[in-house]
Amino acid sequence: MSKQRQNSLAALSHDDSFDVVVLGGGINGIGVYRDLALQGLRVLLVERNDFCSGCSAAPSRMIHGGLRYLENGEFDLVKESLAERDALLRNAPHYVQPLPTTIPITSLLSGTLNAAASFLGWSGKPSRRGALPIKLGLGLYDWVTRSNRVLPKHQFHSAGSTRRARPALTPDLLCSATYYDAWISHPERLGLEMILDVEQHSPASQALNYAELTPEGENWHVIDSLTGDRQPIKTRVIVNATGAWLDSAISALNPGAPRSAPLVSGTKGSHLILDNASLMQALDGHMIYFENDDGRVCIVFPYLGKVLAGSTDIRVETAQRVRCEAAERDYILASLGRVFPDIALSADQIVFSYSGIRPLPKSDHDYTGRISRGHDVRRINGTVPQFCMIGGKWTTFRAFAEQTSNAVLQELKHPRQTCTRALAIGGGAGFASAQTDAPAQGNARTDHLLATYGSRATEVAAFCAAFADDRPLTDTSPTTTGEIAFLARHEHVVTLSDIVLRRSPLAITGQISTRMIDRICAVLRPLMAWSQAETTQQKQDLLAELNSYYGVSQDMLDSRN
Repeated sequence: MSKQRQNSLAALSHDDSFDVVVLGGGINGIGVYRDLALQGLRVLLVERNDFCSGCSAAPSRMIHGGLRYLENGEFDLVKESLAERDALLRNAPHYVQPLPTTIPITSLLSGTLNAAASFLGWSGKPSRRGALPIKLGLGLYDWVTRSNRVLPKHQFHSAGSTRRARPALTPDLLCSATYYDAWISHPERLGLEMILDVEQHSPASQALNYAELTPEGENWHVIDSLTGDRQPIKTRVIVNATGAWLDSAISALNPGAPRSAPLVSGTKGSHLILDNASLMQALDGHMIYFENDDGRVCIVFPYLGKVLAGSTDIRVETAQRVRCEAAERDYILASLGRVFPDIALSADQIVFSYSGIRPLPKSDHDYTGRISRGHDVRRINGTVPQFCMIGGKWTTFRAFAEQTSNAVLQELKHPRQTCTRALAIGGGAGFASAQTDAPAQGNARTDHLLATYGSRATEVAAFCAAFADDRPLTDTSPTTTGEIAFLARHEHVVTLSDIVLRRSPLAITGQISTRMIDRICAVLRPLMAWSQAETTQQKQDLLAELNSYYGVSQDMLDSRN
């Protein structure tokens, strides 16, 4: 067990009274944890797995306003999303950056009546959108951001200019449109950095992963999943931020209470990470945002040296861990083949795949794309009132956290002391200066540290320089053994999977190999005080997880050696 975790558990034992307990360490739970802690409250965050390991680790990695939500008439959601997108561009510039986005258009008027009907409340499946409805949507997108514009306005391009710029796109093009949104490189790390910010600014608050909150009569206990130890705690309010698991968490927190109507329903979204040089070249730094034959929106864009493509949108009745199935893989590859017909695409180009459940408000819409991505807070009465976070999308986590915090602050009659809208996150603070002051600009190692840690890169570099055996994990990897040690000591690492899947980009970029795993284990074993048997188990658990949920087999790992 790391020293960091020992300190967190000791803090609970020393003082078991909290103003608020937040259950669920995804991006929404972390957001409300940070917001409430910064108001001067003592807050406990409890996550049963690792931080940002569920749906929050499986987004499309877009930070966007939600162009298609305009068709559903959700102007307030789009306005909020665009404001939050722009705030993240300012507050987390090390992770969130502009993304030019091109829409290939193959008709003029198609979908106009369908879009109008949808705007008026019709819930059926959309038809393919032509130039006119796309022009109207992008015009509204620009109009919403007219007062505080951060990114360029949209532009339309003729078929000829589009083909000259992007010859690999489908020859059926009538024209194209380009607008700007944003993308996020390390969503799991952004959540982790907010937890680290709370440690610095509100040290009385605590965040604990691999733990569970359970009621016992009128009391509450936190159970350490690693040891089974139980710690009684007291709290005045509980925030249920368990996402797709919200309804089951309500039942667990309120044993014996009548079962309430479900508040959330989920849809499954799967994505592929492809190693395809021709596709990367064809994208030329842009995301291509297009419609498949069934009317669903698909995306493909450059991501950390590879190509990210997605996504599916499949209704899920029961919240559970999911993976990208073969049918979804084939669906995504086929959709790419239609928009890039001359580029060879195959399953053996996939270096990683992932899937998650979007926690959406309960809806009876037949077409999942019509279900709102908005968010709401529901209060449940009890000796300890519970505030349930319903819905939400990655981009709007800060606004959702603020909405929830306001409800909690009103309950506790505690005034708001600060707003997080202009508050930098983690290595986003002073990032521009860090870039300017960094030595050896353009050096792969320097670029890697800045991209992974932002302004914290200097701290990480100093740690690595003092580490006894700091060397690259492989000849071609910018990640070093000292960096692995830094993560283990300072970033709430509990398992080998935490480092490979969430604290670093080693797995999602296809770098991870059998040899690299062995080298990481050699660094972690003394730091985590693992026995040889525990180290072997950690490795076996990671290999099983990679194979079962990310499409990375033992053969693939061996071939990368």
